[in-house]
Amino acid sequence: MRRPVQVSFEFFPPNDAVMEQTLWASIERLAPLHPRFVSVTYGADGSTRDRTHNVIGRVLRETRLTGAPHLTCIGASRGEIREIAKRYWEEGVRNVVALRGDPPAGNTRYVPHPDGYAYAAELVRGLKDVADFDISVAAYPETHPEAKSPEHDLANLKRKLDAGATRAITQFFFDTECYLRFRDRCAAVGIEAVIVPGILPITRFPQMLRFAERCGASVPEWLMERFDGLENDPETRKMIAASVAIEQVARLRREGVDEFHFYTLNRAELAYAICHAMGLRAR
Repeated sequence: MRRPVQVSFEFFPPNDAVMEQTLWASIERLAPLHPRFVSVTYGADGSTRDRTHNVIGRVLRETRLTGAPHLTCIGASRGEIREIAKRYWEEGVRNVVALRGDPPAGNTRYVPHPDGYAYAAELVRGLKDVADFDISVAAYPETHPEAKSPEHDLANLKRKLDAGATRAITQFFFDTECYLRFRDRCAAVGIEAVIVPGILPITRFPQMLRFAERCGASVPEWLMERFDGLENDPETRKMIAASVAIEQVARLRREGVDEFHFYTLNRAELAYAICHAMGLRAR
């Protein structure tokens, strides 16, 4: 018998009033699906720290949702990160997404903070020293673009989980076989934590291509063909995007996956439709 589906949703901090209105309308739309948590991203250089905190604070005060702020190694010392984590714990935050983080704009390679946590495994260990957070970390079915090899990348994931992380959330992918092979490789090296597939509903195709190039996600030819010629047809694009994601999660469900993480880009419509197709209903 299939287990019930669990979902989580990712949002980013808004930078103006219009985007803030869109964000909260989306949170309100998705909240009745009772996600495991809603995560809020952190700027690549740590620049949105305060805005991330403000969104999480409002989630805790005004909703019944579980908020999970992102924390990265970028732009902060160990002491600063520990103080941020302590403040979150005191405010009732129990879930965190711990990431190494991307280099600030203009930097071609990652350079650890001289007094900070160098990599995500160290950050996880540091957060666990502060309090017993439920920690999610990142995984890369198609290998992190900076990794020396797939084996090196997998060993890094195992270090993060061994340091105390609860689950891994994957970078988005469109070739489902990549995820399934990756899940098998995780099991082969003794990783027992759940590997939650990250699902990106495609709201804007050119934007998705830029995301994919940055994170090393492949875009299959069949997907390119589905969106070909729809540059000026937003309604059809939306229907194709929903169809693609619903097919993807249906295949994953057949392979025993029962937990999904949605990169919403602060939009609720597609994520809600995909969840409905999986059988999730507002309660």
